[in-house]
Formats: sequence, C-alpha cells, structure tokens
Amino acid sequence: MAKVEIYTKAFCPYCTRAKSLLASKGVSPEEFDITMGGPRRAEMIQRANGRTTVPQVFIDGRHIGGSDDLAALDRQGGLDPLLAA
Repeated sequence: MAKVEIYTKAFCPYCTRAKSLLASKGVSPEEFDITMGGPRRAEMIQRANGRTTVPQVFIDGRHIGGSDDLAALDRQGGLDPLLAA
C-alpha cells in the first residue's frame, strides 16, 4: 500500500471529504493538522508548489492536490493504481 499524507485544518469540509474518500479505499493517511500554522504549514506550501489551501494530498511523495483533485483522479480511474503501488 502506498504512503498517503494529507495536510488538514479543523472544521474543513473539504478535508473531511478527502479523508472519507481515502477511508472508502481502505487508506488511513498520515495527517498533519495545520490549523495553527507553523512549520508544517510552511512545509505543505513548499511541497505543494505554493498552494495554500487545504487539504493537500500526497501519495508516495507525489503531490495530488486538494479534495477536488483527489475526487477527479478517482473518477478517472487513476487513484486506485496509485494507492496499490
């Protein structure tokens, strides 16, 4: 199973949606809560090529994007192969 990381904030409906999609695939991602900012937020922005919105999802170090990007990847049939790697 691939390593999945997700940067989130408290009370973020998009974060909840992304985590629900991953859970439906049997994935329990490593979650980084950046609600209060700090070094993890700076890390996310650097890894996500300047994107500041949450969630930001990474699969095996590859930047997938946010909740909409993750859902689109799933609809296109590209998520399952990445998770199985």
